[in-house]
Amino acid sequence: MSSSNDIVEPDFANLIRYIQESRGVDFRGYKKSSLRRRVTRRMEEVGSDSFTAYHGLLEADPREFNELLNTVLINVTSFFRDVEAWTALRNEVVPAIVERSRQSRQPIRVWSIGCASGEEPFSVAMAFAEVLGVEAFCETVKVYATDLDEEALRAARHATYTQRDIENLPPELLERYFERSGNNFVFQRELRKCVIFGRHNVVHDAPISRIDLLVCRNLLIYLEAETQDSVLPRLHYALVDGGYMFLGKAETQLARSRLFEPVDLKHRLFRKLPQEWRRSSGGSLSLADSRQARLPQQVKLVEAITDTAQTAYLAVGMDGRLIYANMAARRMLDVGEGDIGRVFQDLSVSYRPAELRSRIEEAQRVSRSLRIEHQEYHRPPAEPVRLTIEITPLFHQDKEQFATLIAFADTTKTYQLQQELEAAQESLETTIEELQSANEELETTNEELQSTNEELETTNEELQSTNEELETMNEELRSANEEMEGANEELRRHSIESSEYRRYAESVLRSMDVGIMVVGQTMLLRSWNRWNENAWGLRSEEVVGENLLALDIGLPMASLRGQIQAVISGEETQAELRVDGVDRRGRAISCKARIFPLVYEDRQPQGAVVILEDVTEAVRNEEFVLHLGRIIGESLNEVYFLEPESLRFLLVNRGAEQKLGYPTHQLLRMNLPHLMPGVPPDALRALVRPLLDGERSEVVFETKLQGRERAYPAEICLQYFGEETPPMLLAIVHDTTEREQVGA
Repeated sequence: MSSSNDIVEPDFANLIRYIQESRGVDFRGYKKSSLRRRVTRRMEEVGSDSFTAYHGLLEADPREFNELLNTVLINVTSFFRDVEAWTALRNEVVPAIVERSRQSRQPIRVWSIGCASGEEPFSVAMAFAEVLGVEAFCETVKVYATDLDEEALRAARHATYTQRDIENLPPELLERYFERSGNNFVFQRELRKCVIFGRHNVVHDAPISRIDLLVCRNLLIYLEAETQDSVLPRLHYALVDGGYMFLGKAETQLARSRLFEPVDLKHRLFRKLPQEWRRSSGGSLSLADSRQARLPQQVKLVEAITDTAQTAYLAVGMDGRLIYANMAARRMLDVGEGDIGRVFQDLSVSYRPAELRSRIEEAQRVSRSLRIEHQEYHRPPAEPVRLTIEITPLFHQDKEQFATLIAFADTTKTYQLQQELEAAQESLETTIEELQSANEELETTNEELQSTNEELETTNEELQSTNEELETMNEELRSANEEMEGANEELRRHSIESSEYRRYAESVLRSMDVGIMVVGQTMLLRSWNRWNENAWGLRSEEVVGENLLALDIGLPMASLRGQIQAVISGEETQAELRVDGVDRRGRAISCKARIFPLVYEDRQPQGAVVILEDVTEAVRNEEFVLHLGRIIGESLNEVYFLEPESLRFLLVNRGAEQKLGYPTHQLLRMNLPHLMPGVPPDALRALVRPLLDGERSEVVFETKLQGRERAYPAEICLQYFGEETPPMLLAIVHDTTEREQVGA
């Protein structure tokens, strides 16, 4: 890679800009050296020799983004990482926060910044749950966990960890707060509901407020000094008075900060300090760049008045920079003291809830106030409000304009009352019109009623005649009713028989040790037996009526499409194939799928019956046999596979069969001591025992083997394969007859 900054740095800037635009990850404020070093590391891993080449790789393969972000954002974490610091937190900070919450009867709010895959916020949850108990924790504590990496947040929400992830977790906490799921461990559901994960950029996004404990470990060290200076006031604002901050052991930014005081400097525990020297008692921000000095008493009076006002006030200088914001502005508009002195048009309030930049210029140009009424403003999680904005130019006594005052008044209730008044007026007008129309309709109705009365008298006479006819029909219906009761009894008997048959059929399906799926011509499931429920984790009522090919059950059902359609269409009378998948426990499974037509009386297929048989063991046995065949095939001597404890022959090669003179089926009923009549079986097992116990890798001894027709001296080399399934002994036998003759 080229080392020339003139060539590399523009390419690097283009790469970072592309990442930000494509994934919304804002790296502004991060140390450029650290950022470049981590990007370079990932480039080396994938073999890219320039930023331009890696840029092209990201465009061609979007999946590379996830690997890059995992490298850049350093998602390295663990439960209770740095045990001594967490012990100090649990002993000094957690009890103090809990006691303050009990006295104030306020909930406890915790914010974990840079939470990665969730180990840190769950550690905080366990620390508080140990003091409060699980039930009180769920009622009192909310943990907000934020990060830039969506993949890490997605993993954190699942709260599922491997054996390696929890290896440093104390056993009592593991038992109390985790549930076993296969080979993984899942964090307790009730506590998990109290941990809220979300994407957040601590450098640019508004902070979460009213926090009692803020955990921000090993994040600030990756930010530039200027960015750290802007982030720390945000964190200070996020905390309640007396709130605590927990940093990483490599972070020393707060050692001399005026915003925090150390509680335990060694373990990086700090407490928020109120900042009277930077704001008045109400918390308003200082006025910057005042052209005339005021008396201290006047300044205090002005600050007290603006701090207690419900209207939010901002002041913008003639150079376009924000020079003042009162307490209400800070609370309502999310303007922090770090924003004082910034260019106003760079702040979100300059265009939300309304475009103010052009209005400020207009007010300065015409030298009079402008008013914008009832602008909708929404700052989650609060409810939307309506703000009326007044923009007023400010002048010195010499008539020279020196600033623009922007007032934001909450006119939500006024707006609602106006809306309700307008709605009431419209409703009243509509009601008057409806009443007039109703009056006319009543007059018409009265005339119709008179006519109807005459018709009713005529109808009454007709009804009397009809009543006589109905009595006659009633007699007929009574007779028909008796016939219906008889038919109903017959139907009831058939219903009982049908129910009994259905229960019988369901019992048969449940008792079968195979999966049975019945589908119609449109691939919709009509039957799903107990074996399928146990294998794939879906109950019958969850899948009946669903498309078979759309089920996500760990088995590639789409691979059966062609065979099922062929059987349904009549092209095939039946079909059979093997399908590999994963059952609900995460175990690899091989199934033999047999497909038959679902045939009614007309002999035309109305669907298909799919029978799944678990052949995992059979497949494994086939592979095992092939494996043994390869081992045996490589041996040039007599080869025997023995059961380790009984020394019974499991498998022999053709050379051994010819040497001993016994057929294979007879050898498989024998054991090694049968061929060594001169050696006691216990002595032979004692010779093999060190091999089985792992004390020796092989055992070699000489003996005399008794074949069917002759005995011959032999050297036997035994090796133990304990990791095979099943474990076995391998015996390689050398006939030493010729060696004996040479030595004679």
